[in-house]
Amino acid sequence: MGLTARIRTRDGWAVSHAVVTLTDMTGSQVLRVEADIEGAVRDVNPLPPGAYTVIVTAVGYAPAAASAIVTASGRAEVGTVTLARQGGTELPPPGPWTVDPAHSTVGAVAQHLGISSVHGRFTDFAASIEVAPDDVTKSRVEAVIRADSIDTGNAMRDGHLKSADFLDVERFPEITYRSSGLTVAGSDRWTVHGELSLHGVVRTVDLDLAYLGTGADPWGGTRAAFRATAQLRREDFAMNYNQVVQAGIAAIGTTLKVELDIQAVQGDSLPPQA
Repeated sequence: MGLTARIRTRDGWAVSHAVVTLTDMTGSQVLRVEADIEGAVRDVNPLPPGAYTVIVTAVGYAPAAASAIVTASGRAEVGTVTLARQGGTELPPPGPWTVDPAHSTVGAVAQHLGISSVHGRFTDFAASIEVAPDDVTKSRVEAVIRADSIDTGNAMRDGHLKSADFLDVERFPEITYRSSGLTVAGSDRWTVHGELSLHGVVRTVDLDLAYLGTGADPWGGTRAAFRATAQLRREDFAMNYNQVVQAGIAAIGTTLKVELDIQAVQGDSLPPQA
């Protein structure tokens, strides 16, 4: 075998769309090979002995170069070449990811009486993420939330939130979000652009997204963690109910802070868990 190499990210994930170019001492291209789905590069043709330069490129990554010496065996064993994301940003492996509701939280915080906050969460939701392989800004996310799964820890308050004064769950049983694109906001942060359908109204809503890392789980899978926040105005979604208490203070704040703590499993479905 002539050339062998493995192309990985800093987190150890395969870069399946990497291209390895081999040049000789005159700068002439001798070989050009694409990595397979496992990030492995193999070419069976023996190479003339001598010194070579190995150049590894992949869309979204900074190029990397290494030296290789080919002996009389005709082999160039480059080993593992690590590519860094352009801008220093690491990402989870590309492809589908499924949000695990059992280990995720979809929450909202509203001001109460102008002095404290009421925290609520939705307990019934499903979401999927598609990480684009070549351009992270083409990644997608879709989510569906059951409006009647709102839980603030108080049954009377939850009943009022489900009524026509607020979510009106009988007429609008689902809350949906579909992304339309991402823009880079930092080394490990993005702004997700998308449309939120809430209470029968569709509005453009941006999410401030942070990627927290990737790791193995106890069930043989791979998980990625994210945190996202957004701020909504109730009046933008035709939820104008309020009660004014003394000194003109509204009982419930006019804005909601959305807080998402997301854990996603690699793949297009959730595997059985122990």
